[in-house]
Formats: sequence, C-alpha cells, structure tokens
Amino acid sequence: MGDPALSRRGFLAASAAAGLSMTALSACGGDSDGGSSGTTTIEWWNISTTQPAKNVWAGLAKQFEAQNPKVKIKIVQLENDAYKSKMTALTASGKLPDIFHTWGGGVLKQQVDAGLVEDLTDRTKEWGDGLLAVAREPYLLDKKVYGIPFDIGMIGFWYNKALFKQAGVTAPPTTWSGFLDAVRKLKAAKITPLALAGKEKWPGMYYWAYLAMGTAGVEALQKAGDDKDFTGDGFVQAGQHLKDLVDLQPFQKGFLGAAYNSPTGQAAAVGNGKAAMELMGQWAPSVEADAGKGLGANLGFFPFPAVEGGKGVSTEVFGGGGGHALRKGAPQAAVDFLKFFASAATDTELVKKTGVLPVVPAADSAITDPNVKAVQAQLKAATGFQLYLDQAYAPALGQEVNDSVAALIAGSKSPKQVTESITKVAKEEQ
Repeated sequence: MGDPALSRRGFLAASAAAGLSMTALSACGGDSDGGSSGTTTIEWWNISTTQPAKNVWAGLAKQFEAQNPKVKIKIVQLENDAYKSKMTALTASGKLPDIFHTWGGGVLKQQVDAGLVEDLTDRTKEWGDGLLAVAREPYLLDKKVYGIPFDIGMIGFWYNKALFKQAGVTAPPTTWSGFLDAVRKLKAAKITPLALAGKEKWPGMYYWAYLAMGTAGVEALQKAGDDKDFTGDGFVQAGQHLKDLVDLQPFQKGFLGAAYNSPTGQAAAVGNGKAAMELMGQWAPSVEADAGKGLGANLGFFPFPAVEGGKGVSTEVFGGGGGHALRKGAPQAAVDFLKFFASAATDTELVKKTGVLPVVPAADSAITDPNVKAVQAQLKAATGFQLYLDQAYAPALGQEVNDSVAALIAGSKSPKQVTESITKVAKEEQ
C-alpha cells in the first residue's frame, strides 16, 4: 500500500542534523529560474526511494516536462531518515530545495518561522481549496497554506476476523471499556490480543495520543502544545487508561524488543495470525503481507474506540500524510508542478499504482479495497484531526512523547510522570 518506507517511518520525530556536502547545499534554493537555454530547472526532493512509488513519481516528472517543454525537474530522492537529517542541515543553512517533502506540523512551522517557505495561500487557492479538507490541515499555519498534500491517512485497529470469531468477539468494539472486554475474551481464548513494536516506541505513542484525544479532546492537545503544559487531568487519565490496558498483558511475548516490520515484529505477528490486532496506519495491510503472510479476506479495520466520559468524539481522528512545500521565492513552474501533482488524473494514478489514499475527491473511485474504503470513509466524515504527535510538535518534544509513553508501557513511568516529563521538555523548548 504505497511506499512502506514513506508510510511507516514518515511520522517519526526528525532526526538529528547530519553533515551535508557544500555541493548539495549550494544546489538548493539557487538560480533555478532560467538560464542561457531559457529552461527553468526545478529541484524536487522527496523520499520515494522504494518501488513502485520511485518509478511512478519519476514518470510523473517526465509527464510534467512533456507538458511544459521549458521546465526541467531535477529529482533528489533520499531514504526517510537521511532526508530528515539533510533537511535539518539545509534549514540551518537557510537554503531549501525548490520543492520538498513535508509532513507539516511543528517541523514545517520551524521552517516557516525561519522565513524559508513560500506562502501558497493565494497562489493555490483556485485549485487547492478543492482538496480533501482533513488532508490540508497539517499544512495550515495561522490560516495560511504552506504545503499541498498528496496523501492522507489515519491510525486505527487492523484485526483478524477469524481470531475475533474464535474468541467470541462478535463485532469490533466501539468504546474503550468494550475494547478492554474484547482483549479479555481474546486472552481467555489463549489468543494474543495485540502486537506492538515496543523497540521502536512510536507505535506505542499512538495509544496515548488517541486516549488523550478521547479524554481531553483534540483542542486540549493542541492547546497543551501551545501552552507547553501537558499536566492536565485529561492527559493523566489517558495514561491511566493505557496502564489499564498494559495491566492486562495484551501484547505478544518479547514485545518490548520487537521492531515494527521485522520477520518477528509487530506487522508479522498480525500478518501471520499470531496476534489479533495492531493499532497502525493505512499502510498496515501491505506491511503485514510483506513481513508475514497477510490475512487476505480475514483482515478488517475499525476506528479507535470512544472513551466513555471523555471530552473527545469518535469522529476526531489521529493520523497524517505527505505533502509538498516550496522554498521562499520558488519559481511559478514549481507552483504549476504542485497543481499538476494535485490533479485528479495524477491522484488517480497514485491511488491505482502506489496505494495512497486520494486527496482529490474525483479520485475516490480508484479505491477498490474494502478496508481502504473504510479508512477513507472515516477520514471524509472526520470533524477533527490531530497530526502525529512526533510531527505536530517540535522534534525534541515529539521524541519525548514517544519516550515517555514507551516508559509507561514498560512499567517504568506512571501516568502522571509521563505528563510531567513531556511538560518539562516542552518548557525547555521555549
């Protein structure tokens, strides 16, 4: 389902800055507009390094060049973590590529605050306003548009229908208490309820984030980031709800040392029928099939259950996607390329060939998988959206959320200590 490297790793906290050659630095944000031949060369940095996305994206660049003979697209494709490291160095240097991959949120805000990113509000309004609203949110800062999405997704539970039936769980749970009951039934049937990649930390963060949304609400999470204070009762309660789950010992044996996509990791446990569920994004089916055997018709999807008594609502979703932003002063040809990439024809090709979820409503008909349709339906009905916390917040804060929640799951931090640790780092970021 799309580029697994992009999907799985695309929502981790930014890597520490790494060295970057002067050649690469000087190539960014330079004289892209024109030359002796009258050709405009645009540098496009992306992370589509795996197939089929790598070839599909290169083909799209060729299509654009054919339609625009005086424009040349120079593609720079880097693996996810290498991309983040180099972009951190480029941001520090004050030079960004003409077009570059972004997940929005706190990392994009740092680049915007540094005056390095083009305001696209007016230059894309004619066609950008027609894109899926929830997909546009991560790139809206102070009501201005700084990025254009090409993908969107959400986190939810992927489950094994056969194992649910075996345990007597007749329907996916819709409330947190019902979810805990389903976990108990699965354990009573000697079925591992949940698979978790404890080694990588970010999959565990999904639980705390969704529970915080359920107890305190999306606006509280956003306000906590602004106020640099996560010590509110709703966040402590979120940790307690997660501790209630952990106390049931629902995860596979050795989960604290398990990776996400290794042959003995989280995705394989579900894909091989060794665990009944995983909380993961829309890319989960392809990774389960790659790391394990895949579940075929036995695979189902359901949204995160509502937390009884909480301020959140079930139509508030947690997720993210990929987008493109432009360096400050990028040529008009770069804006034209974003328009081309966000067209119905391009989006339909991306959906069919790489499995992304469409951001252009006209491309919806290209979806054929029923589970992907279920995810898309949830997104289209969403009344609130929270970007992955390790992208929504500044890099150090996002990493602390991951680390503290991992400590809670491992039993070395209490729910209150989690909120205190996150708050401490948030205040240090001032």
